[in-house]
Amino acid sequence: MTVLEAIQKSAEFLAKRGVDSPRLQAELLLAHRLGMPRMKLYLNFERALSNEETDSYRELVKRRGQREPVQHIIGSTSFCGFEITVNRHALVPRPETEILAESGWSFLSRLPSPDALDVGTGTGCIAIALAAKCPNAKIFATDISPDALALAANNAKRNNVQVEFLQGNSFAAVPEGARFDLIISNPPYIPAAEIGTLQPEVRDFDPRPALDGGADGLDFYRMFAERVKPFLKPDGKIMLEFGDGQAPAIREIFENEKWIVEAVKDDYSQRERILIATWKVF
Repeated sequence: MTVLEAIQKSAEFLAKRGVDSPRLQAELLLAHRLGMPRMKLYLNFERALSNEETDSYRELVKRRGQREPVQHIIGSTSFCGFEITVNRHALVPRPETEILAESGWSFLSRLPSPDALDVGTGTGCIAIALAAKCPNAKIFATDISPDALALAANNAKRNNVQVEFLQGNSFAAVPEGARFDLIISNPPYIPAAEIGTLQPEVRDFDPRPALDGGADGLDFYRMFAERVKPFLKPDGKIMLEFGDGQAPAIREIFENEKWIVEAVKDDYSQRERILIATWKVF
């Protein structure tokens, strides 16, 4: 079997099992198996695969056909240009979260020696991007899961950045008296009853606590709006990702707690996705 034949047959197999972008997925898996950049496959379409390569590639494709995320199969994903190890202990980083991270480092880069806190860090991807893009900043990150924190710490080491990881539920892990210029988070925001309707890649492989936002998906935002102020420096900002259609309700939650909503930013699909707000001390 040639490289091209393997890709074509695998894409057909994945398409029948409802996998999005089946050709791309087949190419990603084969590039991983052969240890080459995906685009290099196009220069090797006529190369014959060995029996061992064919058999092992078939197993990878079978796993993808069972809707295991390609990032789990490969073992990592790219986030803002940084390679992030992934597993079942944390959400697989999504492209829209790159907008959240970029908003964070754009703000921090204007400050001389800022402090930032990433709440619910998961893989550590946001904290790592902030630390790499703002080397003058001190970055802290919390998560309730020790397994997620171990993954995040490994990712920070992999990307040669310094992040202080703290275990605990939201702000319970933050040292007393700590204040930050930026508090950033991609929290759970899926309504509990909707989790069962998600794609299998998310529903069956991402940890439920990282998805479940309560009955209406907004539990975290209510808690955040009420509790975060003592941890924020004057003129500091909060930046939060949220789900489709949640912008009006989240804006109301924060404005009712006297926050100043500075911006609601769109994702790559022009859907409202990122809240930026500040708390003015009068």
